[in-house]
Amino acid sequence: MKRSADTSLFSTFLKYVLFNVTGMVGLSWYILADTLFIARGLGPDGLTALNLAIPVYSFIHGTGLMAGMGGATRYSIQKAAGSNAAARRTFTTAVITALILSSAFVLAAVLGDRALTSLLGAGGSVFEMTRIYLKIILLFAPAFMLNNVVLCFVRNDGSPNLSMAAMLAGSFSNIILDYVFIFPLGMGIFGAVIATSLAPVISLAVLSLHLLSSRSGLKFERPAHIVRSSAGLLSLGLSSFIAEAASGIVMITFNFIILSLKGNLGVAAYGIIANLSLVVTSIYTGTAQGSQPLLSEAHGAGRQDSIRRVYTYAVTLALGFSVMIYGLLALLRDPVISLFNQNKDTALAAMAGQGILLYFTAFLFVGVNIISAIFFSCVEQARLSFTLAMMRGLVLLLPLVILMSRLFGMTGVWLSFPATELLTCAAAVIFVRRYWKKQRM
Repeated sequence: MKRSADTSLFSTFLKYVLFNVTGMVGLSWYILADTLFIARGLGPDGLTALNLAIPVYSFIHGTGLMAGMGGATRYSIQKAAGSNAAARRTFTTAVITALILSSAFVLAAVLGDRALTSLLGAGGSVFEMTRIYLKIILLFAPAFMLNNVVLCFVRNDGSPNLSMAAMLAGSFSNIILDYVFIFPLGMGIFGAVIATSLAPVISLAVLSLHLLSSRSGLKFERPAHIVRSSAGLLSLGLSSFIAEAASGIVMITFNFIILSLKGNLGVAAYGIIANLSLVVTSIYTGTAQGSQPLLSEAHGAGRQDSIRRVYTYAVTLALGFSVMIYGLLALLRDPVISLFNQNKDTALAAMAGQGILLYFTAFLFVGVNIISAIFFSCVEQARLSFTLAMMRGLVLLLPLVILMSRLFGMTGVWLSFPATELLTCAAAVIFVRRYWKKQRM
């Protein structure tokens, strides 16, 4: 009987994770498609402009995930405990919270797009392209954030396959529209950002199939104590926000440091690596988010053995992905770089090639760190989840990249990321072991 239960849990885990990994990889193509088409259509200046503007997307995406992951985690716990009315109120609170928070980004687009563009380091020939991309992304913040929230809740409401379909529909529409807007229609960077911004709208249209279905548990119900409820779900999703926002802060810091070391060409090389990194990270994020409904449900029902097994499955799968991905990138780095290097710039190719070999060693540890942070959110250990997210994003990486860039130049820049993830992974292992020890007491 136990073998049958183990097999059932593993098959459910695989279903949720594979749907989410597929969807998240598709979702990551929002930006990668922009990178590829802008590099080919607008050259190194366009690639530099994109890389200067894209950190703001991390803040939008992270804020949406904070409301979505935090709310969905609480939703699953409440459903497992039989509190259906409370679960509906949580869904309503998450949607309202996301819409309120998104208004700050819209306001920034209307009142501060030029100041923000200058603040991000854009100047000269790349200023206007950066400003256009930035302004449109900010104006579409409500769509991006609401899409994140609904994706998380639909997944937790028993439809991981529809979540995957919605993410893929948005991603593929972005790729097609990117090509049409940039090349046949000649709309430049404005076309690229419009294509990206329409993707969450298309994704939401697909997700509405679940919201309107009779079997959906995602109904609106007037929440009580909206401020307190909102704060509670945001605290559970804080690690997701920190991970994404820190990614934006890190990109900004890397951009400034690389500008001082290698100029716009260095930022273009980092743009290739950073956007490849988004795709690889999406695999681990998909694994973590696919595990989240199972972890939250098991925690709500008090099944510690199931929690341990799901966490072990997720970490093992992530480590397998890590070895495979690094091997492929090491072998194929030259043809991959050439996709973004339309002008055959040898300096750009050499810089990006060295960066891939050094920077991507971090992904031997990234999966463990992302999964561990989500794991602690699911078992309502928000402090530990927050600590891991802060270590990865700000506490370690920022001082390390500043110090190592001064000591070792670009080599130090590339190696600061693996050093951060290694130290964070050591902390994650310690935290997890302590958690299991307490559960046995």
